[in-house]
Amino acid sequence: MSTWDLSRTKQHVLLCNGSSCMRKGAEEVTQRIRAELTERNLDDVIHTSRTRCNGRCKDACVVVVYPQGAWYKDMEQADVKQFVDCLVENEVYTDMLTHQYNGEHFVAEPSAVKGTLKAEVAAKVSKLGMERNHA
Repeated sequence: MSTWDLSRTKQHVLLCNGSSCMRKGAEEVTQRIRAELTERNLDDVIHTSRTRCNGRCKDACVVVVYPQGAWYKDMEQADVKQFVDCLVENEVYTDMLTHQYNGEHFVAEPSAVKGTLKAEVAAKVSKLGMERNHA
């Protein structure tokens, strides 16, 4: 295991490697993005991390970029060159954008799949638990 020096890092790319994304080619996308960064000598400027599920499975393959706070969907190997071009220019890759942080919260693109609020799920789970306890 390594401990990287992040002092030159300008962006952090989170590559979802959860099960839904893996079924949609996340391993290949991860390897292609990392290879493209290495080919361009950007490894010290753009750091990548594999993650588990990011909670947007209908958007698989999911890629998230910080500090922009940009969430991308349906990423494929064919998108990688243009995606990295956007990273280098510190631009948003609008073709696959689903959400972007506006300084206060994330704003969904009109084409983004509407998700479920966590509070709604928690309320349903809590209600089910109470019903079971009283049965």
